[in-house]
Amino acid sequence: MKNILIDAQFSSTQVCIVEDGVLVEFWVERRDSAHLVGNIYKGKVKNVLPGMQASFVNIGLERNGFLYAGDIIVDGEAVSGAAINVKAGDKVLCQVIKDQFGGKGARLTMNVTLAGRVLVLMPQVDYIGVSRKIVDEERRAQLTDYLASILPDKCGCIMRTQSEHCTLDEIKSELDELYARWLKIKRDFLEKPAPSLLHKEESVAVRAVRDMLRDDVDKVIINDRSLYEEFKGAFHYILADRPELFELDESNRSLIRKFNLSEQVARLVKRKVPLPNGGNLVIDRTEALTVIDVNTGKYVGESNLEQTVFETNCIAAEEIARQVRLRNISGIIVIDFIDMNEPKHTDKVLEVLKSWLAKDRIKTSVLGVTSLGLVEMTRKKTRSMLESALLQECPYCGGEGHVFSDEYIIGFIRERLRDVIESGNEVKAVKVTVAPSVFTKLTAHRYLTRESATLWRDVTVYVIADPNKHVETFDITVDNSDILSLPDGARLLC
Repeated sequence: MKNILIDAQFSSTQVCIVEDGVLVEFWVERRDSAHLVGNIYKGKVKNVLPGMQASFVNIGLERNGFLYAGDIIVDGEAVSGAAINVKAGDKVLCQVIKDQFGGKGARLTMNVTLAGRVLVLMPQVDYIGVSRKIVDEERRAQLTDYLASILPDKCGCIMRTQSEHCTLDEIKSELDELYARWLKIKRDFLEKPAPSLLHKEESVAVRAVRDMLRDDVDKVIINDRSLYEEFKGAFHYILADRPELFELDESNRSLIRKFNLSEQVARLVKRKVPLPNGGNLVIDRTEALTVIDVNTGKYVGESNLEQTVFETNCIAAEEIARQVRLRNISGIIVIDFIDMNEPKHTDKVLEVLKSWLAKDRIKTSVLGVTSLGLVEMTRKKTRSMLESALLQECPYCGGEGHVFSDEYIIGFIRERLRDVIESGNEVKAVKVTVAPSVFTKLTAHRYLTRESATLWRDVTVYVIADPNKHVETFDITVDNSDILSLPDGARLLC
């Protein structure tokens, strides 16, 4: 059974594609950081950089968008070569093709497309294409001939995979709807000031259903009534044949919890991914690429080392393809499979990887094995990775992923104690408040015994554990009272 779950929450909308209880694709969109890809703007060129073959365009966002020369269209023709046919102050009709990432503005194009469930309209390009996943040559020819007969002049179109099972009337109806939308965008471009938003792409929920809805989907379950009504309007032509497709869940519960998917979602941000046979993957992100390491873990096999490694790599290849989709890992991906001696085993593992990647809607390319035995692949980047929606930067390590060790912090404490005790002021006793792990190291390992017997032998130093203290922070307080007030558990440093 295959279901699409639309889980609308107070801060975000989460979309789960679930096959027989297994999460196979996961989308999330925060309400405070809306998805920009697909939005169409009337922009104003701010400056042109000939050396970069690009221009920056103000589309009304915090950062200017980036328009590469190859994405510029003049009189219906794409511009290439050294010339950039726009100048500062020009008004341009442009569409976002990549979201803002980090400090970079959105990537723009003037080659506008309007996506529907069964086709993508390209109103400025005279081209007809059919999804490569439609392999029936007779159906491909029928779709191509039909489109050629109904497309408006100088318009192009790509038939999506779902069109293989649609009637010609359904195709015509969606084409008319998309073309009417394009005519409105052109009118608004002439009438509105720059910068202006001319067309806003649908919400993540509508996009997910539009892109993922196939005949094999049993139910689309939504827990928000307004979204439910939006779906009924957006997909009215489907409901005529399948009135039971959309289901409103009025339990006021998170669908992720209701369908026992919480643990699967939580694992999507974990560095280590367990494999069914006891092996594991380790996924590490860097600024430029993602590295995936395969380990046998607890799996020891049944016959010999080569077979054990081969079986683990095959299982890992399947899971890697799944994790790439689930986490929306994009850009350069390097996979370090366990070394295999048999070339036929290497070929088989690559075959398994490619077959499972074929299920991905996003374009991926497996480039082969490097001289170091690493598998290189790329995946088109269209939106932010999953971590950016589910995680925030650690307030303690500042995104470094690590904190200083207890021993390193004790070194700081030692120097700070010397500053306080040797300041020239009268110091009888000192209280040092630290995190529990630092407290344990100080008292159990007696790291500062020598200093206590020499440098500050005339000063009493007490160590106090505070569970609310971060490992990298500590407090040193001078107390010259005749009677000290100490919490339970305080220890004399000696």
